[in-house]
Amino acid sequence: TLRKPVSQSSMADWASKNLNMHTQGIFRRRISISNMLSWNGGSIKKPMLITSNRTIKKEACEMFKLVQSYMGDRQTRMDRNHVALVTVTKCWSMQGLRDELYIQLIRQTTDNTCYRSLAWGWELMAISLAFFSPSPKFQSYLEGYIYRHLDSDENIAQRIKELVDLKTKKNSKSRKKRKQNSEDEGLPISTYAKYCYRKLQKVAVTGGKKGLRKPTVEEIMHARNAIVTPSLFGSSLEEIMLRQQDMYPGNKLPWVQTQLSQQVLALGGEQTEGIFRIPGDIDEVNALKLQVDQWRIPSSLSDPNIPASLLKLWYRELEEPVIPQQFYKECISNYENPDAAVAVVQLLPELNRLVLCYLIHFLQIFAQPSNVGRTKMDVNNLAMVMAPNCLRCQSDDPRVIFENTRKEMSFLRMLIVHLDTSFIKGLV
Repeated sequence: TLRKPVSQSSMADWASKNLNMHTQGIFRRRISISNMLSWNGGSIKKPMLITSNRTIKKEACEMFKLVQSYMGDRQTRMDRNHVALVTVTKCWSMQGLRDELYIQLIRQTTDNTCYRSLAWGWELMAISLAFFSPSPKFQSYLEGYIYRHLDSDENIAQRIKELVDLKTKKNSKSRKKRKQNSEDEGLPISTYAKYCYRKLQKVAVTGGKKGLRKPTVEEIMHARNAIVTPSLFGSSLEEIMLRQQDMYPGNKLPWVQTQLSQQVLALGGEQTEGIFRIPGDIDEVNALKLQVDQWRIPSSLSDPNIPASLLKLWYRELEEPVIPQQFYKECISNYENPDAAVAVVQLLPELNRLVLCYLIHFLQIFAQPSNVGRTKMDVNNLAMVMAPNCLRCQSDDPRVIFENTRKEMSFLRMLIVHLDTSFIKGLV
């Protein structure tokens, strides 16, 4: 659910306290906040945000040129994928540059008279949110800016026309080299804004790209494609099933769920000590995620912890948990009653019921005594690692979270022990 963020007056107050006010002319007159936050075709000589870090001060000015290059407002020999890669890598490696990038993008997508440039600025923002979040203090400002553009397409077209008319009057005798237009040369800005808004909500909670490997061109391209083609991760079950309709029309379960589960078993996961508890190498997991999102399972996998970790991530990142929020109270109320716990499963929507039963059937394989002896993962351990991926407590109270965690684990344990999943065999 999209929540309404801070007001515009609060955003103006934040800007007045945090912007590193620039000057111009021989008398070094301060530029107004509105001009500081409007599209600029020239360079900047100091960062947009106040900082005492010398490295950040230097890198910020170079990064502004990269932003202009990506948006097509500055010539460069690099293609746009590599411009994005350099920009994202700088910010991914240097935390202090992240808010600076987002404020630069806010500037360059404000009062921008070239629709193509504007769309590419929003595209770079969307790509960046796939790799890192803004700082907590800047999040509400960015959220407010994005929120204002959720349904702004008509206003943007009108604003571009007004600005072009104004510049035409001022420069009637000279022609601007920069192309000024309101033609539709990309997606509607509201499409970018809606994607960025959802992405910001998620990245603020989960964090950005993890691991030691720097971002790659493939990940940049994947992040861009996700704007139009939703990922198999972080989407709803319904969206995922809709996406696979053309490729696997007969499947009743998400392809990603069945494929990753089968990979864990194919690599001997039910005989691997600490399976689901010991995480796979994060860089390897990221690489597999990229492949799975392209409907591919590489044949080179050897460690069952890699698909096992990605499978847990898929469940955890679902837009709505496998057990929808409306059934949460019923689950934790029946955490000690086997019959009532099984009855809750029968109440779930058909797709959720099938996905949950497939998961429980999968976990029941690992719960067999012959496998527990090898994995050291008995039914209690399995419930402990999987419960947070199926149920989500909405409370902010640490005491409630702590108490409910125990009940969530117990509820899942009831299902692993008592739910009849024999009908799921052979289902895909």
